[in-house]
Amino acid sequence: MRLTTKGRFAVTAMVDLATRGNTAPVTLAGISERQKISLSYLEQLFGKLRRHNIVESVRGPGGGYYLARSGAQISIADIILAVDEPMDATNCEGRGDCNDGKPCSTHALWSGLNDVLHTYLSTVNLQQLVDQHCQDQNKAGVVPVTVSKRTVRSALATA
Repeated sequence: MRLTTKGRFAVTAMVDLATRGNTAPVTLAGISERQKISLSYLEQLFGKLRRHNIVESVRGPGGGYYLARSGAQISIADIILAVDEPMDATNCEGRGDCNDGKPCSTHALWSGLNDVLHTYLSTVNLQQLVDQHCQDQNKAGVVPVTVSKRTVRSALATA
């Protein structure tokens, strides 16, 4: 798969934002410090997320970023695609021209994997990751939370 650090960092930063952004905008400097992601890299990612209407920004003192819509309405696929992260296991970017203009012998396999991956990441939303993160923190004695894994399991069953 070609899921690189760009997609992983974008999802990680969005979970951080969604976890902390209920009362006030969250600064990229804060996300950078907590998640150990370069501030300049986050600025690039959040510029793309803003252009795709996944986050909104507030300028000035007390400014930062917040979700443009609820976490339950933002799929992980939305986040990854917004930062221009390809979700493609084929060597031909899905065109089917990897063997002298024809599909290679395993094209259908990798194309099918693309479909399953996209379906799965489309069924998992940001709120589910936030809930899971909070549940994990609660197990470690860090934060109280109420969480259900049912939706993620259901998504896996249908993928």
